[in-house]
Amino acid sequence: MTLDFEKMGGLIPAIVQDNNTNKVLMLGFMNEEALEQTLSSGKVTFFSRTKNRLWMKGETSGNTLSVVSITPDCDNDTLLIKAIPAGPVCHLGTDTCFGEKNEEDIMFLKYLQNFIERRRHEMPEGSYTTTLFQKGINRMAQKVGEEAVETVIEATNGTEDRLIYEASDLIYHLIVLLTSKGLRIDDLARELKKRHKG
Repeated sequence: MTLDFEKMGGLIPAIVQDNNTNKVLMLGFMNEEALEQTLSSGKVTFFSRTKNRLWMKGETSGNTLSVVSITPDCDNDTLLIKAIPAGPVCHLGTDTCFGEKNEEDIMFLKYLQNFIERRRHEMPEGSYTTTLFQKGINRMAQKVGEEAVETVIEATNGTEDRLIYEASDLIYHLIVLLTSKGLRIDDLARELKKRHKG
């Protein structure tokens, strides 16, 4: 990647975004050396204008930023860094430097599928998810059917709380079924997006 460090006297802005929630976490500045260190270490490193030196985010607090991807903008003078934070990003103790909570409830579905995927590989004893994988595809598919019926019953004759409860069971078992087939909930999102006409 060829970047224009000259425009701002040897520095370029680096916007850090959480890879999982897509929340903007912070803005820092990098010189060429900071970018090289970030690329080689996998941890976001900035050039601190106040300290006049390289500064790895979290070098004191331990709240590092693990790099997932680095993308230059269209003018090659700004970077978008997608990262996974190891804790609060702001020195004031907040999740982001903009005072926002770094969470989106909908993103929990991705976390849940990653957790279910780990269960499939590790198969710990005593885990309900493990028993589903052990019983095989027919049992997983049966559970999706059972939970779908229970969701319909609650939608037509139940309460809102019970509908949410049963629909959550349905989504969980559907994610287990998808995982067993090597598919992701993201695949469903892509399919729905493709169908959406606006």
